[in-house]
Amino acid sequence: MFGLLKQTPVVGKANALIHSPSDKLFNFIGVELLENYPRWSPEVKELEKLTDGPVKIGTQCRQVRVDQGNRSESTFKVTAFESGSRIRFEGVSNPYRCDYLIEAVDEKVSRVTFVFELLDLELHMKPFEKLIRIAVQDGTERTVRNIKKIIEAENAEAAS
Repeated sequence: MFGLLKQTPVVGKANALIHSPSDKLFNFIGVELLENYPRWSPEVKELEKLTDGPVKIGTQCRQVRVDQGNRSESTFKVTAFESGSRIRFEGVSNPYRCDYLIEAVDEKVSRVTFVFELLDLELHMKPFEKLIRIAVQDGTERTVRNIKKIIEAENAEAAS
């Protein structure tokens, strides 16, 4: 009624050009998700794969995070895994979505776009929605900076 109950997701979006071929960047984010996710997102304190085999659509993981002093545990599932271009996972136990889009700019440079969506806010969090939106945007920008810093440092190390 009058849109009062309509939930608008809290969305953060950031992108960057990264000096890395797109396939290498995709492998870093997608194929090697379990090894690298805690590296680019140091808030991840535990990460456990709950399904067998390589990361692919349907892979489920459990994570424990500490964000700004708040500990949370969630299970997520990979819902898109497009080799070289996209990995998306969605919360199973909590309503969120993380989408990493990778596009080649040329053979040595790629663009990564990261979109984080908090799909629903609990009622007791509604008064803090503006602060949550700011924190989510800051988090997406930090995530992209971290990915860029790590992969470019590894590429420089490999080249020397």
